[in-house]
Amino acid sequence: MRQHLYRYLMVTLGCVLMGIAINAFYMPNKLISGGIGGVSVILYYLIGLPMGITSLLLNIPLFVAAYKFMDRSYIVSALYGMLVFSVSLDAFHFLAEKAPYVHDPMLACIAGGVIYGIGAAMMYRVGGSSGGTDIIGAIINKHYSISIGTTGFMFNIILMFIGVFYFGLEAVLYTLLAFFVMFKTCNAFTDGFDYKKNIIIISEHYEEIGNGIIEVIGRGVTYLYAEGAYTHQQRKVLLVVAKLTQVAKIKQIVRDIDPGCFMIIQDANDVFGKGFTSKPSAHKKNKQIFCTVDTIKQKS
Repeated sequence: MRQHLYRYLMVTLGCVLMGIAINAFYMPNKLISGGIGGVSVILYYLIGLPMGITSLLLNIPLFVAAYKFMDRSYIVSALYGMLVFSVSLDAFHFLAEKAPYVHDPMLACIAGGVIYGIGAAMMYRVGGSSGGTDIIGAIINKHYSISIGTTGFMFNIILMFIGVFYFGLEAVLYTLLAFFVMFKTCNAFTDGFDYKKNIIIISEHYEEIGNGIIEVIGRGVTYLYAEGAYTHQQRKVLLVVAKLTQVAKIKQIVRDIDPGCFMIIQDANDVFGKGFTSKPSAHKKNKQIFCTVDTIKQKS
């Protein structure tokens, strides 16, 4: 019960922040929002339809798709998020009717994008949704592991091409800037700021380097058996996954032992296991996989 309350609280706060961002920063500066909310904003500009009610009606066919492809808990959460987001669009509309709080369109893009992105991330971290393109993004994320923010960003690009014909190029360019800020903010808060790095080290002194990383940094090291394509010389390659704050120390250890070694450092996403934080959704998914494997073994 506590987890459900926390989830709906985060969805509520996220939708409220998104509604504030649209009404307080986007609309006073004639910017266009994204997703189904963006379509509602465009229709409000053109024919004066209430944004909340319009968003509610446009979500109906998307919920039909969610009923077919997503589980019941997601549908209930998305329905709740859609209702709160629709109410927030109309409840905070009085902010749009006042003079712009930020007169510089670029600052409005940044402020609105950050607030909208934080609100969206608050929902995504607990598996929530405000309906609209979030449903499409959740379905694609479930089957192809493409982030919801990426799917929403692509939909917004298409929406912007349509907006050029009605609002002009300048307004759309400012809106694209707001989308980019929102996209980066959303992904940063969804994935977290504790970035991981995948480090590959090729050195003749692999054993000394590996022991140094284990003793000084406290990170596990894996030996990968490799062979040079030109020399056909077999050697061991070190594989280390470390936190961003540990990379500089690992570099120093490697340089002190073997200044001429070959080292590759790459971004690592979705790292699970001992020493790293696992996402609840991933744990649940792995549990289902293990149950399936056990079932297969029993049948065998």
